[in-house]
Amino acid sequence: MLVHPQFSPIALELGPLAIRWYGLMYLVAFVLAWTLGRWRIRHGKTALTARDLDDLLFYCVLGVVLGGRLGYVLFYKPAYYLVHPLEILEVWHGGMSFHGGLIGVLLVMALFARKRGLRFLQVGDFVATLVPLGLAAGRLGNFINGELWGRPGTVPWAMVFPQAGDGLARHPSQLYEVGLEGLLLFAIVWLFASKPRPVGQVSAVFLMGYGLFRFLVEYTREPDSFLGVLAAGLSMGQWLSLPMIIAGAAMFVWARRGGDTLAPRRS
Repeated sequence: MLVHPQFSPIALELGPLAIRWYGLMYLVAFVLAWTLGRWRIRHGKTALTARDLDDLLFYCVLGVVLGGRLGYVLFYKPAYYLVHPLEILEVWHGGMSFHGGLIGVLLVMALFARKRGLRFLQVGDFVATLVPLGLAAGRLGNFINGELWGRPGTVPWAMVFPQAGDGLARHPSQLYEVGLEGLLLFAIVWLFASKPRPVGQVSAVFLMGYGLFRFLVEYTREPDSFLGVLAAGLSMGQWLSLPMIIAGAAMFVWARRGGDTLAPRRS
């Protein structure tokens, strides 16, 4: 039986400044997105320019942080934050929702596309290739913090998370998410996007892939104590992932029938 290493949440201290691992993982995520985005631009895989990428990442930072926080508030603990509204601003205490962050990113992408005269799905196909490795970094941050642990399990790599307070060996579901929603999804989306595709299909593959992997991992992830399992024995994460799978499948078929391939690089 393994025991979680109990890493310090602080990665680096510079005098009074403490850099936490979770915040560092967000920085890693955006550096990876910028690096991958520059590669795709340099190799003519997108119509976006380097300036577009820089501005888009700034928009996406706002979308992730604001959408992720508000998504957590609305999807997971609306009654609590209705009574304690000022705590919505206390993001350093944790509480971010991927699905909320996704909605935030979609909104800022729509705004960005409109301002730059680009098609929304054209921007979406570009962003979809950049996201999975960032997700992997975020889940690695969850593991380092010893949070969002899995359900009790008997697999050889089951791990005791002292923060759970019960001494039970549990699935390291954060690492499952690193592997599935991060590394494997990145490989699938990146390879699929390596050839010209109808506009919207890369986004569709991302939505289907993430939704499916998250739905499966949730069977090994401990549901939030204040929610538990919901209707049909599914967790909130699973219920939020189902629309992603359905929307992705519908978008994939729609894009294939439309037959509109990716536009060439703009001057």
